[in-house]
This record gives sequence, structure tokens and C-alpha cells, in this order.
Amino acid sequence: MSASLAVVTDIAPRSTAAETISQRVSRLQAEARAVAREHLSALENAMEQVAKISEEIADGGEAYPVGARELAKRLADETGLRVQALDAILARTSR
Repeated sequence: MSASLAVVTDIAPRSTAAETISQRVSRLQAEARAVAREHLSALENAMEQVAKISEEIADGGEAYPVGARELAKRLADETGLRVQALDAILARTSR
């Protein structure tokens, strides 16, 4: 069998032919902000998961070593505070 070939150009297509440079800059900045917000949301979700697991370990009783429970308790407290701080930052910047 022979392989099929395709022509590939290295020029990225424009969103519209009439888009000016300043419009393109504005569009790309808006896209970057949206992607950054998604990334921060993923961080917030991961931090919430860490806080939840840490609380479970801290409350897990004697099945977990004392040092691990104490560390998990501090981590749960600190992570919970950091999630609240991130929420506040996102609320201020989403206006």
C-alpha cells in the first residue's frame, strides 16, 4: 500500500480575515485569561481533595500513626485556608 500525502502549512489560520492586530491581541489575551482560570480551578479542586483526604486521615484514629494524623490535621487546616484565599482572589478578579 502507498501512503497518502498531505500539504501542511506553518501559517496559523486567522479567526477572521478582517481581524486587526489589536483585535487579535485582545482575543489572545482573553483566551489566555480563560485558560488561566481553568488552571486555577484545577488547582482549587486538587487542594480541596488534599484537604478532604487530610481530614479523613486526621480523624482516622489509631489505624494511622500519631505523627501522620497530626501532620494531616495541620495540612487539612492550612489547605482549607488556602482554598478560601484562592476563592477570594478569584472572586475579586472575575469582575
